[in-house]
Parts: sequence; C-alpha cells; structure tokens
Amino acid sequence: MSTWTPPTAQERQAILRRTHSVAMVGASPNPARASNFVATYLLGSTGFDVYFVNPNASEVLGRPVYPSLDALPVTPDLVDVFRRPEDLPDVLDATIAAGSSTFWTQFGLYDEELAERGVEAGLTVVMDRCLKVEHARFHGGLHLAGFDTGVISARKR
Repeated sequence: MSTWTPPTAQERQAILRRTHSVAMVGASPNPARASNFVATYLLGSTGFDVYFVNPNASEVLGRPVYPSLDALPVTPDLVDVFRRPEDLPDVLDATIAAGSSTFWTQFGLYDEELAERGVEAGLTVVMDRCLKVEHARFHGGLHLAGFDTGVISARKR
C-alpha cells in the first residue's frame, strides 16, 4: 500500500515559489524534444537559474550542459527529469546525493515506490507533471481553454 500522495495544486505552487534553481536532467539540444521546449520556456518566462544535465550534449540553447548532477556548480533546488522510466532510480539517487529538495518528473513518469523512497530521503516529490505547464498555470500563462494564444475559435478565417 502506497503512503505517498501527489502534492496538491497549492503545494505545487508553494514548491515553485520557493524554487530558485532548476536542473533539467535529460535536457536535449534537439528543438523537437519536449525538454528543449520546456527549457526555452523556463529561460524566457521564469526567474529560475536553469542548468542542463546530459552526458551526451555540450550545449543547449547556448548554455553549457553538465554531464551529471554532481558536476553542477550549484545544488539545484529542483531536479526536473526528462529520462526513461528505467533511469529514474539512478536520477533519484543522484538527486538525493546532490542535496536538492525537490524531485520532479515530467508527464508519463510515475512510480509510487520511487516517490516514497524520495520522500523517505527528505525530498518533495512531484510526478507526472510538466514544470512548464505548472509554472504557466500559476503565473497566468495557462487558462481553462488552454495556453494563452489569443485564439479561442477553431473556425477558419
């Protein structure tokens, strides 16, 4: 029986308010990848100090990429994970070792046992949520009808 419960909307908002630095594990230089889209948003629309982690890349969006969390010049407040489900245990271990306070996994990444292990190690754990979407939700960039594109109608012009 699981004892972990996902953070509520208010708790997620509080996490974002106290976050100053974010490490994106699995950040990709490929503009077609979700991590690149999220990175573009985080750099342009938040006050977060954003660091990229990917042992197979050297630069993302003109910024340096670090091979691992322990190679970062800071301890990130939040680790945002864009990796395969089978990689999550190792990323959680690295997050704990780095001394970060929040372990956050993107859409489609959900493992209650792993979440419990993170909480037992003192982390706040958010799973199956997009950091960009959550930030936009709490900062006026996401509305009930979707992203604030200014286009509501599906009619052709």
